[in-house]
Amino acid sequence: MSESAARRDDLRADCARCFGLCCVAPAFTASADFALDKPAGQACPNLRSDFGCGIHDHLRERGFPGCTVFDCFGAGQKIAQITYRGRDWRTAPETAEPMFRAFAVMRQLHELLWYLTEALDLRAAGPLHADLRRVRDGIERLTLGGPTEVAAVDVPAHQREANELLLRASDLVRGRGGPDRRGADLIGADLRRTDLRSASLRGAYLIGADLRGADLRGADLTGADLRGADLRGADLRGSLFLTQAQLDAARGDLTTRLPRTLRRPTHWQLAVRPTPRSTGGGAARRPNRPAEHRRAPRP
Repeated sequence: MSESAARRDDLRADCARCFGLCCVAPAFTASADFALDKPAGQACPNLRSDFGCGIHDHLRERGFPGCTVFDCFGAGQKIAQITYRGRDWRTAPETAEPMFRAFAVMRQLHELLWYLTEALDLRAAGPLHADLRRVRDGIERLTLGGPTEVAAVDVPAHQREANELLLRASDLVRGRGGPDRRGADLIGADLRRTDLRSASLRGAYLIGADLRGADLRGADLTGADLRGADLRGADLRGSLFLTQAQLDAARGDLTTRLPRTLRRPTHWQLAVRPTPRSTGGGAARRPNRPAEHRRAPRP
């Protein structure tokens, strides 16, 4: 296994080695994503005594699609097994509050590590590899501190440094690039069969957008909100900084072409449906813009 593959495995959630932290630490707001209100620090009623989810196989049907698209990037097992060395918040209640604070910071650090690891796999970003590796290794050292040290990390400072490098890496890979739609409001947009190769879609709102048959090869999708976006027949091979959580929030099928490092979501349609050839027609109805706290994460 290559170094980058091994590091990427460490940045994937392993719920069996966690204490259900994502089911306790954050707050839930009753919405299309969650069936109930839950304050921060209070366990979800579906959390079992063994830290497993009692409705894991039926989350979408039971009104919890937000749980299916959450990704801790491996921060949960890092907190459980390394930061707290297996001591859980139930058997040691005094650890609960500091553990939840540390988890919130660790998740952001692990997300940065995911993006930086992806950038180090980009050959065209070779001139930046030394700086990318330096920043990645520095953040990794921070994740190995104790609970107090982790919780005290100045995350915005590290995000700014990493994001500057990631932007430069994106520019190197995309060359002259495609259309610049960074932060664009494309909610419900009809983008069927649109050529978006090497486009900048960083932070774009693509909620409910029709991207059937779109060419997204080499597009920068950092933090793009793909909730409900239709990716059937779309080509995402070689897209930059796309995460599993973004795919899990979207719709697709067997005709959707994916980067080699990501898996096809289990809830996607298995049947292949024809992709429309026409690019005409009106845009889909625009859903309400999500609240600020529900936007896709951005490094």
